[in-house]
Amino acid sequence: MRDRIQALLDAYEIDEAISLLEGYRTGGGPMDDTLYYLLGNAWRKKGNWQMAMNNYLEAVSLNPDSPARQALDMAGEILDFYNKDMYNQ
Repeated sequence: MRDRIQALLDAYEIDEAISLLEGYRTGGGPMDDTLYYLLGNAWRKKGNWQMAMNNYLEAVSLNPDSPARQALDMAGEILDFYNKDMYNQ
């Protein structure tokens, strides 16, 4: 599953990756931190930062050492930068 999702993300088949992961999750498939991390990456690539961060948070709650920790920190820094920039217009 992980390799297929990563291949879809690498090929910019983002909607298909999200659909596959969401269907797996809602179908009762066991989601681990890596799958939540990949789902977060998919949402980030679509520009939906809230959904990306929600999935990164879920991954970190399952595994504090998940690579989602770095992705979550990065997303927070990016959003902080954008928000500060909005005040400077």
